[in-house]
Amino acid sequence: MRAINDLDRRLFNRVALSRLRGAHPVLPRLTRAANHGVLWLGTAAALAATGDRTARRAALRGVGALALASVSANIVAKGLTRRPRPVIDQVPAVRRLLVQPATTSFPSGHSASAAAFATGVALEAPLLGLVVAPVAAGVIASRVYVGVHYPGDVLAGAALGAGLAALTLRWWPLRGTEPAAAAPPAVEAPALPGGRGLTVVVNPGAGADGPDGAVEELRALLPEADLRVAGPDDDLAALMDRAAADAARAGGALGVCGGDGTVNLAATVAARAELPLAVFPGGTLNHFAADLGSPDLRSTAEAVEAGSAAGVDLGRATGGHGEHGDHDTDRSFLNTFSIGIYPDLVRVREAHEKRLGKWPALGLALVRVLRTAEPMHLSVSGVPRQLWLLFAGNGPYQPRGFAPTHRSSLQDGRLDIRAVDGSTPFARTRLVGAFLLGTLGTSRVYREVRLKALDLTDLRGVGHFSVDGEVVRAPDRLLLHKSPRALTVYRPEHPSVP
Repeated sequence: MRAINDLDRRLFNRVALSRLRGAHPVLPRLTRAANHGVLWLGTAAALAATGDRTARRAALRGVGALALASVSANIVAKGLTRRPRPVIDQVPAVRRLLVQPATTSFPSGHSASAAAFATGVALEAPLLGLVVAPVAAGVIASRVYVGVHYPGDVLAGAALGAGLAALTLRWWPLRGTEPAAAAPPAVEAPALPGGRGLTVVVNPGAGADGPDGAVEELRALLPEADLRVAGPDDDLAALMDRAAADAARAGGALGVCGGDGTVNLAATVAARAELPLAVFPGGTLNHFAADLGSPDLRSTAEAVEAGSAAGVDLGRATGGHGEHGDHDTDRSFLNTFSIGIYPDLVRVREAHEKRLGKWPALGLALVRVLRTAEPMHLSVSGVPRQLWLLFAGNGPYQPRGFAPTHRSSLQDGRLDIRAVDGSTPFARTRLVGAFLLGTLGTSRVYREVRLKALDLTDLRGVGHFSVDGEVVRAPDRLLLHKSPRALTVYRPEHPSVP
């Protein structure tokens, strides 16, 4: 160890005495910009502002890795090692920071954060990683240049940050490169050149990233389509029914531009009318359009003009009130059904994920929501249960756990059921621990199974359930099941993953 320390000091002194051409004033400015992660958070905000889903995922993973690396290096590792900072007598005064750091030296927190952010970005978007990597390398080198770290400190910090960024794959696997599988269409999907025969309902209130400007773009892409923009006082369901009736008379198709809740309504109407549906992504998340392989308006428009389509399953939640369970509730879902704390988990996660990254935000949401949550009492397939949440996906979702993001199939005929048991001893602690350790799949409090149907009874204490983000009053009993290939949707001939 003494030999390593001596080598570290000799290398530090060599850098201090060297005149590195072009390094000044670039490196001191880089090191100041990276204080408190400002450089990386600004870069993440710029990536997110592009609107590109890949860039946004890269930003989220980068920020998540940054948060983990910062805590690990600055709080955990520094507290354990307590290595003194270098003596800066030989460092030229022009290089030195105006305010010297008061913390210990090993490992370099700046280097850990830089490597973590750059690695996180590169995992999601290698080309963006190539852009970020030289900046991260500059920040790492700057810590030795300005005299606040030994070379060993920055190398250890960089290794720690890169390793922790790679570790995020355990909680949040990379999205697959292939779009979800789908079946041949169940009903004819006519080719509609210029959009002739297509009636599109546009919902401007679809979310923070709603379809501002979408009407103009759709008119340019499909000039002969009938576009109907929902006003604030319009009954969206009635507007959708009229649009479907007009599309059926024209021998065409129904289109929708909006968020997942609006798409859910359009899918229900189109399936009932046996019409093909064109989904133009226009909401905040656009889960279904992303899984379908139609990440933008142009890709869907091209599928409409070519008559390229596929058949997909519809999830169903049917049930009723009273001892006989008359079916006075019948709700379809394209994406997900849930009861319990899942909607609250999603809400808290989404409020923090732009700042923290997806899985750290999910960990925070898990702790916050479970702190005051109480398990629901209901019966699952006739067996009394205490559950914090029950999630049903319309098809197999990835990854496992509480943050499912995408599907591998839209027509497998099964529901992806995930549940969290609230009856086992120390269930809250065990659940949070399993999440943090990445062992959720083997935890006794978590269950995951694929089923064709699931019967839920004794729901009087549940109150509400959620389908595709829309909250609905829960009846006494619900049967979750699938309608295979119930919906025909336009899909690009060569769908792409956003």
